Formats: sequence, C-alpha cells, structure tokens
Amino acid sequence: MAQFFSKRHLKIAEQIIIVIFFAVLIPMTVSGVIINNINQQSNRSQLRSAAIMIANIVSEEVDVFVHSINNELTQIVATLEYYQSKEQEQEYLDTIIKSLPFYTELVVVKESELEKYKAYGIRDDYAVFDRKLKDGRYLVAVLDINNLKTNLFKTLANDKRQIYVTVDNDLVASSNYTQEGFENSVAELPKNLEINQATVYGDNKNQPLVYLKKTDPNVLIIVNTTEAVTRHTIDHNRNKIILSILITMLTVFFVVGLYTYYLYINIRQLFKAIIAISKGNYERRIRLLTNIFTPFELIFLGTEFNRMVTQIHKSYIQLKKKNKELKQVNEFRSNMIDTVSHEFRTPLTSILGYTSRLLRQDIQIDEETKQKSLKIIKKQSERLKRMIEDLLVIPDIEGARLNVNIVNVPINTIIENSIMLVKNDTNKEIVNNISDCNIEILADTDRIEQVFVNLIENAIKYSKENSPITLDYAIENNTLVVSVKNDYDIIPREKLKTLFDKFTRVDDSTTRTTRGTGLGLFIVKGLIEAMNGKIRLYSNEECGFCVKVFMPIADL
Repeated sequence: MAQFFSKRHLKIAEQIIIVIFFAVLIPMTVSGVIINNINQQSNRSQLRSAAIMIANIVSEEVDVFVHSINNELTQIVATLEYYQSKEQEQEYLDTIIKSLPFYTELVVVKESELEKYKAYGIRDDYAVFDRKLKDGRYLVAVLDINNLKTNLFKTLANDKRQIYVTVDNDLVASSNYTQEGFENSVAELPKNLEINQATVYGDNKNQPLVYLKKTDPNVLIIVNTTEAVTRHTIDHNRNKIILSILITMLTVFFVVGLYTYYLYINIRQLFKAIIAISKGNYERRIRLLTNIFTPFELIFLGTEFNRMVTQIHKSYIQLKKKNKELKQVNEFRSNMIDTVSHEFRTPLTSILGYTSRLLRQDIQIDEETKQKSLKIIKKQSERLKRMIEDLLVIPDIEGARLNVNIVNVPINTIIENSIMLVKNDTNKEIVNNISDCNIEILADTDRIEQVFVNLIENAIKYSKENSPITLDYAIENNTLVVSVKNDYDIIPREKLKTLFDKFTRVDDSTTRTTRGTGLGLFIVKGLIEAMNGKIRLYSNEECGFCVKVFMPIADL
C-alpha cells in the first residue's frame, strides 16, 4: 500500500475520500459505538429503576387495599356492637354489601362456623377476612379478588411489563400474564428473599426482574421486564442513534460530494486551460462554475490566470506583428537587393559602356556620336536618380514622416506639367480631358506632379500597342476624381489587391516585358494619402485598367 501511494499522486477526489474516511467515518463510527454503549447502560439503569418503581407501586396498592379492608372491618365491628338483634345486624351488613360491591358476603358467625368460610381460597377468586366480636362471634367478610385485580393495575394499564402478585405462593393477580413468563420469573427467584425491599434479580441485564416480598400480608410481587419493553427502550433508542449517525454521515458525504464535484469541475477547467496554453492556444480562458462551494482562492487563481493569459496573448499578437514586420523587412531587403541587382545593372551598364567608349583614345569619335552617347548617359543617369529617389522616399512613407506643403493648385496645370515630364518613348497617344478643368485641389505641387507622372508612365508601360491613354475627371461630394485609363488585359481581383505592395508588378519575373522597380504604386499611394487623398484601382472590360485619384477640392 505504501509503495502504491509513493508511486502515484492521488487525485483531489481520492484524497478527499481518504480524509473523510479517517476524519469523519472512523471517528463517527467510534463515537456511535461509545454513545450506543452509554445509552444502553442508561437504558438498563432506567429499566431497573422503572421495574423497582412498579413493584413499589403495586406494593402500595396492596397495602392500601389491605389497610382499607381492615379499617372498614374494624368500623363495621364497632358498629355491630350497638345492634341488639341479629336481624338488625344482618340488615346493616346487607346495606354495606350494596354500597361496597366488592364484598360478596358479610356475615356474623360462631367460631364453629368459621372454618367453613376459611375454606374459600385464592384459587376460588375469593379472599376471606374475619374479626372477632366482643361476644365471641366472628365477623366474616368474603371479597371478590377480581375487583382487587381490576383496581390493582389501573395506573399501570399502558405498561407492557409482566406483573405477578402471589399470596401464599398462589397467583392472586397479574398484568400481561403469560404462563412461560410467570414460570421463568418464579424459577429464577433466589432462595433467600429480601423482606419489604424491591430487589433486582436475574442474569439478563437488558430484561431485569424485580421481586418485593411482604410479610403482612404474605404477598410476593414480581415484575418481569419483557423483550418488547427492552426492544422499545434499548433497541428503539439504539436504532435512533444509528439512524441519526447514518443521516449525519450521508449528509456529510452529500455536502462533501457536492463540494468535490464543483471543485473537480473548476480544477478540470484549469487543467484544460493550462493544456491549451501549453499547445499554443493563448485565447483559452478559465470559465469557473461559481457558487457557494467555489473557494475564493480558486476564483482568485482563475482571475489571475485569465489576466496572465490575456497578457500572454497580447504579447503573442505583438510578437506575431513584429515577426511579420521583420519578415516584411527581410522581404524588402531581398526585393531591394534583387531590384538593385536587376534594375540598376542595365542603366549602369549603359553608362559604363558609353563612358568607356568616349574615353577611348585609339578611335576617332565624331561629334554626333558623342552627343548621342552623352544623351544616353544622361537618360540612364536620370533613370538611376528616379529609382534612388523612390527607394529613399519609402522609409518616410512607412514612418508617416513624409513632409508635404498643402496649397491650392489647379488640376489642369498639374496634368499638363506631368504629361510634359513623362518619358513617352513609344509615342503613345495621351488624351487629356482635364485641360478645360479650372478646379483647384489641395495638394503639394511637386508631390502631386510626381503622382501623375508615375501613373501616366505606368499606363504607357502596360497598355496595348496603338491604344490611347485617357485622362478624365469628375466631381463627387466636394472631391475631384481624376482617372487614368489604359487598354490592358483584365487583372484578377486577387492580383489587383497586391499592386499597392512594395516591389509588386503586374507582370511577374517570368512574364516581365517592362522595366521598373515595382515601387510606383506603393509610392503613389503613400504620397496621395499624405495629402489627404485616396486612390483606387479598377480592371474590367470597360476600361481595361483604371486608376482613380480622389483629391479634396479647395474652398473657393
């Protein structure tokens, strides 16, 4: 058993059962046994005292009866002394018999006739008393014993004990009589009886026997405590004690079981939450079943655990955000390296090639060739400059540190200047429907020109051959909407959503037919939002590819 407990940790329910067994079950069982023994001793003493008291009551009733008869006979004898004739005496005695019906016969007889009346015995249910008169005659009184029996146990009618009254070893009266009970009670009488004192005898402690021996008259009173009395007194009380102990134990088990049930449910919730946290589920919370059986410490633990999990979840979200940002930084770095290595290589190669050509001393270069080479070097240098400026403006856009000077600028002038700055090498047609728009917008002049230059150049790059670039406008709720449209294949919505990301192009690395860093739309979006504007992309059969710029209109 010790090895069993040493090799495993008990659950709370198992521990509570062990505690109840040693702290409640065993003490209550021992207490019940002790209380039952004390109660049994008390009941035994009570039974003995009750039997002695009943014997004394019956003895007093006998004494009262005998004393009453003696007094009455003495009074009758005194009265008879005043009568002169036998007829008067008999008339007086008949009157007494009528008033006292327990006398069956009252006569005055000679001494020679006395023996006839004494022949009446207890066995005949009669008792004979006699008194001697002054003239030598005797007053004889014959009494019906049944009247004595009726009056003797009147006060003990509800008692279940067996009571036997014998005179000269003849049973005179009894209560709850049984032949076996009477014979057993007489058989267990000791040989030497105490006189005029109620005495307990017998070997059965739970069924005490009591006798009371009287000499005047020669009466023996026996009180037998029956099994029914013992069962009602001792067994009934014992059953009450056992029942009360069982009810108490069941109540304890019920309350403790209910407490253990709620405690187990709440601790199980705690276990589930801990397991969920260990598996990376930082959104799991403890949901306690709170009631009167829920300990304060468990509620406090659950509250603090949920607070801890909330903090862990917040830290986890922040960590995921930082990891995402770090991933984006890594992607930005990789894309920037790819862009620098890919996009910068072509202009640098051209610049180095033409510069080396101009520096050669072994050949004669004409003026036209020199001018052409210098134009190419300038064009590629400007391209490098624009790419570097795009890279430098990215941190300002991401950190919301872009400085803009918002003023009222006419949109038609901005569009015309942007068209002039656009490098339209393919001589695409640009349809400007904004030239007649005299509306002023709130924007930074240089930044808004940079926006439209990028948008128009993108439209030229990604438009179909011999298709025009259309610039149009509309007014919506004090906002000027400028649209740049070009004919292009419909772009899927999923792809359209990613075009504002850094280093993202319409054509991927495998289908790329144009040059660029993939930063144009990202920079355009950052510039427009810095000037409190908005930009939207559309691609459908009606317009092919359309960019709409929403800028606030200046107050007139």
